Amino acid sequence: QVQVLESGGGLVEPGGSLRLSCAASGDIVRIDSMGWYRQAPGKRRDMVAVLLDSGSTHYPDSVKGRFVISRDSAKNTIYLQMNSLGVEDTAVYYCHARVLTSQTIAMQDYWGQGTQVIVSS
Repeated sequence: QVQVLESGGGLVEPGGSLRLSCAASGDIVRIDSMGWYRQAPGKRRDMVAVLLDSGSTHYPDSVKGRFVISRDSAKNTIYLQMNSLGVEDTAVYYCHARVLTSQTIAMQDYWGQGTQVIVSS
């Protein structure tokens, strides 16, 4: 199986920054994509950053210019640098990995348990 583990969440004041980390481990043969999603109370889980195997990145307008996703391919790890945080960024942030494992020839999706980000003064 594959495990996905996030870390780095916490409490930050408006205008501050946080850096989230996510490590994928297990019988991973190839990673198709990894990304970050967030879910605020009463809202759907939305994509905030995706990094494809090619290195291409995607961001919604709500975070573009403030958030940056990056990776350490050797460690199967991605990061999310979040700058200029506002109250609207408060949510549980989930890491997602779409991977090919040694146990299947088809891509499979895995999710972390989430790390909470609270932006408050």
